[in-house]
Amino acid sequence: MKNAKKHPEDMSAAELATATREYDAPDAFVKTRTMTPAERAEERVLRRGRPKIGKGAKKISISLERGVLRDADALARKEGVKRSELIARFVVSGLKRAG
Repeated sequence: MKNAKKHPEDMSAAELATATREYDAPDAFVKTRTMTPAERAEERVLRRGRPKIGKGAKKISISLERGVLRDADALARKEGVKRSELIARFVVSGLKRAG
């Protein structure tokens, strides 16, 4: 889709076919190259995902009232953290007070 002036969703079927014609050839992706060792190492790091902290993380599902969730999201944005980190902080704080 070189130099496409329209977004693909705004193209007619004929325009889209013309814009993507180069990808119809059976050898369209033969022009690729192998990754360099540095690129391969970077990909390995990215595929590992989030680094393990402590004993690792476990995804859970919780229910919160919409208003509470909205306020929590606003506080997370203000603090510059993700929602899950904010909730984890509150849980840890509550456990310290209870213990």
